[in-house]
Amino acid sequence: MRCLALAEEVRRRDVELIFLCDAHTVPWAADQIAARGIDVHPAVWTPAEHLELFERLELDAVVFDSYDLDAAVYAAARVLPTLAIVDGDFRGAEADVLLDQNLAAELDHPTLPRDSVRLAGLPYVMIRDEILDHRPAEPPAARHSVVPKVFAFFGGTDAFGAGPYVARALAATGLPFEATVVAPSPDLAAQIAAVELQAQQQLQIIGPTNQLAAEVRAADLTISASGTSTWELLCLGATTGLVCVVDNQVMGYERAVGTGAAAGLGLLSALQTDTSSAVPTLKRLLSDSAERGRLAGAGWELVDGRGRERVADALLQLI
Repeated sequence: MRCLALAEEVRRRDVELIFLCDAHTVPWAADQIAARGIDVHPAVWTPAEHLELFERLELDAVVFDSYDLDAAVYAAARVLPTLAIVDGDFRGAEADVLLDQNLAAELDHPTLPRDSVRLAGLPYVMIRDEILDHRPAEPPAARHSVVPKVFAFFGGTDAFGAGPYVARALAATGLPFEATVVAPSPDLAAQIAAVELQAQQQLQIIGPTNQLAAEVRAADLTISASGTSTWELLCLGATTGLVCVVDNQVMGYERAVGTGAAAGLGLLSALQTDTSSAVPTLKRLLSDSAERGRLAGAGWELVDGRGRERVADALLQLI
């Protein structure tokens, strides 16, 4: 998603681009790339394969975003201007520009590779057109809903199966709500459908949607994993509840909740043991419209949506 955001920005500046990736392994992501008319070439893995591809495609610059590439690839690629997107630990990555768009990344001061600069923190969060097109011009006002609308999604695949546990926690509040939960697989959909609801609680299950921003704007409360989608939600001025679904999200989760712009529902591992651990926070979010409005406004202020412009400036200055 962050690469798509950067792609949209550089295309706006009349730059040609291609994706080198294994997007076919996540059909929803592949559809997002195809919808923008961007050419895709299969991922390659070795330094030699990269250099051959760079020459054949006559590239002027390269952006890396991977948790799997060997460090030798980054070093070899510096025959061209390079930008590498990282999350905390560089994992051996080196580039002319290292981008860590995570909250409070600017407070860290890692040792940089030779001849590198680092862009760090929320001023560089890259947001897609779909989100920017729905960003309100002013901080959102509190909405007073007798039956709050909830939207819950956990990435393109919900790889860790968070949806059913969040649905159970919502039901356990005993409060009225109308929830829409994204279930990317039949198995997850079946588990969510099996959740026993109480009076005045409604739950709709949908598949992955290209109308995510519209769903978020229509909701009184949005629940998601504490990954890169967090910054999209804050940019939209959404009242956001976060679940930390995997260990490498713990720092980002804690920092996001610590800003006061998002509510923490806890670690997925805790919800899997006892869904009631999230119930007090969910009760507050469902019943207190003033608190929902406060969170929405704080998030809107925190992420201004112009990060991709700043990153594109840094990238294109290399060429």
